[in-house]
Amino acid sequence: MKSNSRAAIAYIAGRLISGRNSNAVYDYSQGKYVQIAGTVTTGRVQVFDYEQGAHISGTGNGTRFSLFHYGESSHILLTISGHNFKGFDYGSGSHFQGTVRGQAVQFYDYSDGAYFNFQI
Repeated sequence: MKSNSRAAIAYIAGRLISGRNSNAVYDYSQGKYVQIAGTVTTGRVQVFDYEQGAHISGTGNGTRFSLFHYGESSHILLTISGHNFKGFDYGSGSHFQGTVRGQAVQFYDYSDGAYFNFQI
């Protein structure tokens, strides 16, 4: 999965699970803040990745979200369960999963077979 898609999913999942409002997510693998901002609620996601210049938006029911990443022209399915999240990125054709604890987001990307850490 591309790094910006991963950061966007970490940002969205982090906000949904933690309830925190944020205008960026810190990506430890890139060693920088990725500026992302917008609306993240249990029924709707509409955010903008300023670095990539792309919208990520979609709808949900509180636990399942169907998103579209306009920068990658791909769908993303995201499921929230307590402090955990999982899903499928159609752009890379791969699954992902993770956990949110406070401001920390741990993300496992099956396409890379590696863990990535973020802070919301």
